[in-house]
Amino acid sequence: MNRLVAWAAAGAGAYLLYRATRPGYDFRGKTVLVTGGSRGLGLVLARELVNRGARVAICARSPEELDRAAFDLRQRGGRVLPVPCDLTDPDQVRRTVAEVERTLGPIDVLINNAGVIGVGPMEEMRHEDYELSLKVHLWACLYTVEAVLPGMKARGAGRIVNISSIGGKIAVPHLLPYTAGKFALVGFSNGLRAEVKRHGVVVTTVCPGLMRTGSPWNAEFKGRHEEEYAWFVIGDSVPGFSMNAVRAARKVLAACARGDAEVVLSLPAKLAVAAQGLFPTLTADVLALVNHHVLPEPGGVGPRRIKGRDSRGKTPEVITTLTDRAAADNNELGPAPPATASVTSGG
Repeated sequence: MNRLVAWAAAGAGAYLLYRATRPGYDFRGKTVLVTGGSRGLGLVLARELVNRGARVAICARSPEELDRAAFDLRQRGGRVLPVPCDLTDPDQVRRTVAEVERTLGPIDVLINNAGVIGVGPMEEMRHEDYELSLKVHLWACLYTVEAVLPGMKARGAGRIVNISSIGGKIAVPHLLPYTAGKFALVGFSNGLRAEVKRHGVVVTTVCPGLMRTGSPWNAEFKGRHEEEYAWFVIGDSVPGFSMNAVRAARKVLAACARGDAEVVLSLPAKLAVAAQGLFPTLTADVLALVNHHVLPEPGGVGPRRIKGRDSRGKTPEVITTLTDRAAADNNELGPAPPATASVTSGG
């Protein structure tokens, strides 16, 4: 038994030494496609890639958001291609990948970052909320992977990063459609890694906790939407509990460069995942208590979807300062209003 333990320890040590000393992945001169790259974490990732000398393609549904993002990235000296694309349409995905490869060259790195966030109690969720989450978080990812994988296999090299969430490791109340989609993505991504590694393609699954990207402004809230927005954005704004977007993006790219199988971002998220693994019943009971005593009851606008930007009425701006600043920095706010327009705050 002692000999077996010694051999296991030696093997683990040799593996860790190999990982620490092997050459890193260089993004310079690589073609990278970032889905959902027009705002939030996707835009921050694109900025970091530009800084590393990559050729960057970004895709999203809104041409206006893409134009603003592309201007931002070109101001930083990047070679950038914005492509409008509905990622839930496989034909559009194939056309987008073909355009990127025709303009920038074969795609070396795919970062599946696009996502949707819907917040509210189960009673206000409808089947279409679950369908949308699965379309964006699972099917869109599958479509992009299917489009780039043949070329990566033929070249014997490629990197795929799938951005899931802590919500893909722990089922969070009032986020059931989001959680269902992100759990599906984690399973697909981890299985994909095992199947394609022999072709020289490395897949990394990323599960961030809360990040200060400004995303609550474009999340959609149901039921008592102002109260739902309040609990969601407060957690998103607290330093230490949420991670700075630039730091998160750098950790994502570092994990991609190392070829990590999976990375969980932020200490609170890592502790939560560890608690879920060690004490699943206790974790579920704590979340049930939070749902019962902290989260809002159904009601309000019912199953209607209200954007975060229109759900801010009950949340003091002093509490959300960091999230609001991130939203302004990361193209979450939309175009500035005309000089003659009156600007109001709150919902």
